[in-house]
Amino acid sequence: MAPAQRVFDVKDYGATGRKSDDARPALQKAIDACGKAGGGQVYVPAGEYTSGQLHLRSGVRLYVEAGATIYATLDGSQYDDPKKAALIYGEDLHDIALEGAGTLDGQAAYEWHPSNFTDYYILPNQRQMEAAGKPLLRSFPTGFGKESVYPRMVLLLRCVDVRIAGLKFLHSRSWTINPYACKRLVIDGVYIYSSQKDAVWADGIDPDGCQDVHISNCTIETGDDAIVFYSTNLWGPVQPTENVTVANSRLSSSSSAIKFCDGNSKAVRHVTISNVVITNSNRGLAFMVFDGGIVEDVVIADVTIDTRRFDWFWWGDGDPIHFNIERRSEVDGVKRDNEPAAGIIRNVTISNVIAHGQGTSAMHGHPDSWLQGIRLNHVRLFVSHGAEAPYESTTAAMTLEYARDVAMNDVEIAWEEPHAATWQTGLAVNHVEDLVLDGARIDAAPGSDQPVLRLNDVDGVLVRQSRIGSVHVTGSKSRAVRLVETEAKLTEDPGVTPAIVK
Repeated sequence: MAPAQRVFDVKDYGATGRKSDDARPALQKAIDACGKAGGGQVYVPAGEYTSGQLHLRSGVRLYVEAGATIYATLDGSQYDDPKKAALIYGEDLHDIALEGAGTLDGQAAYEWHPSNFTDYYILPNQRQMEAAGKPLLRSFPTGFGKESVYPRMVLLLRCVDVRIAGLKFLHSRSWTINPYACKRLVIDGVYIYSSQKDAVWADGIDPDGCQDVHISNCTIETGDDAIVFYSTNLWGPVQPTENVTVANSRLSSSSSAIKFCDGNSKAVRHVTISNVVITNSNRGLAFMVFDGGIVEDVVIADVTIDTRRFDWFWWGDGDPIHFNIERRSEVDGVKRDNEPAAGIIRNVTISNVIAHGQGTSAMHGHPDSWLQGIRLNHVRLFVSHGAEAPYESTTAAMTLEYARDVAMNDVEIAWEEPHAATWQTGLAVNHVEDLVLDGARIDAAPGSDQPVLRLNDVDGVLVRQSRIGSVHVTGSKSRAVRLVETEAKLTEDPGVTPAIVK
């Protein structure tokens, strides 16, 4: 039988449980004593505790009891380093845990005023707002431009054997849980909440350069991205994020529910995501590479997605699925010395998905780096118009561009009420090689006389046992387009050699 774990009650070290009192000294003393003793449990009983930055120690299990809340102080001087500000901080530790049924509260607050700068990452949204004559009001953290400290809730650097379980993380002023270069990390049964109307920067879980990450049984409702995979040099040398599982969770985000982040300089790979419900999100599944990294060997299965357009300043367009490879300079127009080549997205399988959304599911590679090995199996996509949204930009339900070796098996694209006057086509394909549509059903856009499937400059397209209605082929490079046992009216531009299309 294992010996009983030694318990260090924070009230024995001077904590009062009153929110108005500074609990940081008492909490830190308990943590330090536990670490010095070789490990054990630091116990936070019911009560309210206000604290600045707390430094974990190896072997410490911080247990926040039900009825206990630790508030992150609003006093910026209580965070040791503005660049590494966090309520819970750990560096080069092992065997640590944050557990219990209590709450950690970041006390975030926001204010709205006109945007006074151009954000190139959402410039299309801004242009549409301007064209509609609508004000560019947006949310900012209270004191933005004056305050310099926006602490995370949890920041762990180079830690091994980490467990975060059962707790509630509310109102973070920055990313909620941000581990860098951590190994064997388990996040289980946590609830993360921030305002979906206001909470910019308040991501849910952001592993960066971590290995063996397991996220399960979580509910995350965030203003910014819910789960994001990074590979950056923000906290140290760039390392890959790899060997990741996400399961049995519900996610909502005003930006992306699951994001393979544009901030990827090395790699995000060997990832499986299953049994996930995405609700009330701006974007569902996002694959983005802007810094030359690789996303590869990803399997996503058994997911439901419900997306809609949020305010213009959030990334996303109510789109259930999004792939995008760009160079950073192509997004913001800033020239960079030694900028890496366009990144890579390859070997991604998405299966058993039902998605309802308002925006185009855009799957775009780069002219210098095509998407490769993408599989969509048993995917049902329903598109509707967001009557309450500030603008409508959807013309196609799905677009596929600069890609090779793509297969869609049992994919359905349908349109739901309310309808939009901008809708034109179901699937638009451009610069694609070796595409197979097997058992596809794509409905015509209501009120549109445009082709259901548009193929431009394609090489090697097989449409088999599908119901599409109309297929139109353009581009002088188009060749080897075959329709087998498929209900479709086939037309081609005069520039396409008739013998190429059969």
